[in-house]
Amino acid sequence: MSSPTTAPRALLRALFDTAVAAVDPAHCVPPALPEPPAGRTVVVGAGKAAAAMARAVEQHWSGPLSGLVVTRYGHAVTTRAIEVVEAAHPVPDAAGRAAAKRILGLARELGADDLALCLISGGGSALLALPAEGVALADKQALNRQLLRAGATIGEINCLRKHLSAIKGGRLAAAAAPARVVALLISDVPGDDPSVIASGPTVADPSCFADAVAVLDRYAIETPLRGFLEAADDETPKPGDPRLARAETRLIARPADALDAAEAAARAAGYTPHVLGDSLEGEAREAATEHAELARQAVASGRAAAIISGGEFTVTIKGAGRGGPNAEYALALALALDGLAGVHAIACDTDGIDGSEDNAGAVIGPETLTRAAALGVDARARLADNDAYGFFEALGDLVVSGPTLTNVNDFRCILISPGTA
Repeated sequence: MSSPTTAPRALLRALFDTAVAAVDPAHCVPPALPEPPAGRTVVVGAGKAAAAMARAVEQHWSGPLSGLVVTRYGHAVTTRAIEVVEAAHPVPDAAGRAAAKRILGLARELGADDLALCLISGGGSALLALPAEGVALADKQALNRQLLRAGATIGEINCLRKHLSAIKGGRLAAAAAPARVVALLISDVPGDDPSVIASGPTVADPSCFADAVAVLDRYAIETPLRGFLEAADDETPKPGDPRLARAETRLIARPADALDAAEAAARAAGYTPHVLGDSLEGEAREAATEHAELARQAVASGRAAAIISGGEFTVTIKGAGRGGPNAEYALALALALDGLAGVHAIACDTDGIDGSEDNAGAVIGPETLTRAAALGVDARARLADNDAYGFFEALGDLVVSGPTLTNVNDFRCILISPGTA
């Protein structure tokens, strides 16, 4: 193993870029494509990576195809035969509802000789927004905002989404029967459960309406949709449903793939990597405090190390500031480290968008707090106001990558570089 030579901040950004490149749809879609069917091939899908996935399909598919995918505003790419529609995320909008209705219609037109090639990635839950009969989009939007502010996990949010939807929770695959359904999934959820990724539109749903009501109770959320959930009896397709007999799922990119690539790059750069896992969850600022202690232990060892982790942290919003979970984690980490020499860190979302802002995340170093103080920026006050974005914007330490056109959740790395400031 070589000795560390690259400047810590430059290496942190290189590790993030390496992690993202490992899960690029151009790399992971082609090997997973099925054989063309005897009949038609119709491509449908949703997610932040959906457009890039569609482009990769077109570039490697032999034979005719058509279809429609929906992605987040700003995440579209040019395609030839597959239409790309943009819609809102994380709170759904009318564009997403219209696209989802069209996608469900395309699925219903398929016959036994046809193939529905479904391209699913993180963000698909909000983008594939087709409310169930009797559910108003405005009520779903309001509930979505409440869940995000309460710090609900992605699994909890998607449980509700599935039971308020006409297309999620296996309903898309059921609509395509008797056609063959092959779903290519890029996972952005801890544990890589296909029924949670984009709320599982092509797989059986193990949850039920009672589970959805329990989420409302857990966070004490009041919504007009409670009555619908308590009275509904049209359950999502369950394991063993004959309509899903010809549905196949192929997981083509995972958070672990991104971390594996970063781990190898960190080792090549002279750091001993310590991977905490790809499915970490919990409050961002609480996790930052725990990770700061791990960093202190690594500093005490006197060795160059890289503490790498993935997963999805949440933020319970109590302030009026701006910022997603990665920036909040970075700010809380800086406070917990309190200028510890030789420690730098990065926290970014692999889709390039931290929450709903224009940054992927942020970087910190031993000088972060002193630089902020010199500028008159109070780090603790900004954290209390959930204004990590404003804090790092003032320092010029936001990481702005733009949409990466993939999404395997968060990437974090703490570099311990003995002998550096």
